[in-house]
This record gives sequence, C-alpha cells and structure tokens, in this order.
Amino acid sequence: MATLTRTAKPGNLWTPQDLRAFNIRIIKQDVSSFFNLQELPTLQNIPFAIWNNVAAPTGAQLSKEEQLFFSYLDSAMNKIPEEESFVSDFAVFLLGMFDYDVDHLVAHRRREMPFYMCGTRVKANADAIIIKRHGVRFQYVLLVQEAKEGYLSGHEPEPGLIAEAIAAFYHNNRIRKFRRMPPLESQTFPAMTIAGTTIIFYKITITQELLVAVEGGTYPENSTIVHEFLPPIPLEMCYFLKGMVPLENRRILLQCFEAFKQFVYVLCCSLVFTAS
Repeated sequence: MATLTRTAKPGNLWTPQDLRAFNIRIIKQDVSSFFNLQELPTLQNIPFAIWNNVAAPTGAQLSKEEQLFFSYLDSAMNKIPEEESFVSDFAVFLLGMFDYDVDHLVAHRRREMPFYMCGTRVKANADAIIIKRHGVRFQYVLLVQEAKEGYLSGHEPEPGLIAEAIAAFYHNNRIRKFRRMPPLESQTFPAMTIAGTTIIFYKITITQELLVAVEGGTYPENSTIVHEFLPPIPLEMCYFLKGMVPLENRRILLQCFEAFKQFVYVLCCSLVFTAS
C-alpha cells in the first residue's frame, strides 16, 4: 500500500483508493460494540404523530415539530431532478429534534473545510455540521455527508466523509494553537452519511500521524480505524430504498439518534478551553 499513488485532491474526489493509500480501514460494528450499550435506548418524548403515522395524518392537529418532520421527510424522499437536494435540511432538522444543537452547539448546512494534502491546500465539503462556538471562533463537533448517488449506486460516500474529518481535526487544532494550547494527538468525530432518509453512523478517529501523512503524501505506519454502524433494520434492502418512511425503520433510527448523541458530548469535552 505504501507504493500507491497519492495526489492532492478535494475531499469530494476522494475514493476508496485514497483510504488505502493512507492506511485507513472501515470496520462495521453492532449495537453493543458501537454504542457500548446492550440495546438501543427507549424513547420518551417523541411526538405521537411521528411515532405512529407513516405520513402526516389527514385532518389532525399537528404540532409545529410534527408538521416540519413530515414536510422534511417528504422533501428528502422525493428529490426533484436537476434541483438541489433537501436531504441535508432533513438531517439538520433531526439533529435539532434530538437537541444536538444546545449549549453553544450550532447546526449549519454546506461548509467548505480546508486542509493540506500532498503539500497543497485543498477543501472538503460537508453537507451539514455541528460546531461549538467560542466567541467568534468555533470548532467542529459532528459531520454529515450526503450520499448523493445513493447507497446502491456503487459510489461510496465514506472517503469524502473521512476527508471532512481530517479537515475538521486540522481546523480544531489550529484553534487550539491560536489559544496557546498544545495540539490534540487525536479526536473522534461522530459522523453520518445520508441518502434520502437512510442514515449510516460513524466514529472517525483522526490522529496527528494521519494528518501529517496526508499533508506530506506519505503512508502512515499505524492504521486509522473508522467504525461504521448500520441501524439494525430487519429488512436491510427496505431500509436502503425507503429509509425511515416505514414505522419500524423510523423507530429504530430515532433510537439510534438518541444513542449517538453521547459521542457529541464526549468530543465536546476536548473542546473546553482552559487557556487564554
């Protein structure tokens, strides 16, 4: 693998070969190994209509949250050809619905994220992010990448998502340097890919060794392990095609959102500034 060609390119052009070229591997995990839980959490406060209706019930008095959920769900599942996808809007809505955006955490869509690859400044492009603000500055907490061709197209979204995590780590350590703090040796970013309303979850640990290797175009000695979690939907093909439209799929995915939130809090602990 050390002999593979490495050339500077933006994150949206990364492919599985770039992962091999930088010794990055993706490992699938189940509920217990990914979340460190025996089972997915029981949800207490999901609005009734969202939990019990495939589509918005006709004639029912819906809350604003319920109305928005079904509107975003429909928009994400029914993309108009040649028009910008609404998928990232749905992702941002779900993050807000589960309070990922509290305590100075803010959700945004569409973010260019510069980093260095093979000695050249390039950019990754996140479709949605969660950041934590510190005055006028911020650090990255969570990343979302749309699988624009769909999961069944053969075009893998993970390489671009991992490039975003490298850019996020680069940025977060630059902020620490600005605050006269030592750089972190690693950070684990919670991340997601989404196609329609089908979501796959990831934990992406970026190290200084990997960052230096990408910047210089060299092969790192140690592997970078990315953990992937596909929600345990009984009919996997149904999930890839219909996402969270079927109620059984939706309930499991909403439980995953609740469980996944713990990793945002863990990352935020490394963003607390103790120096001025």
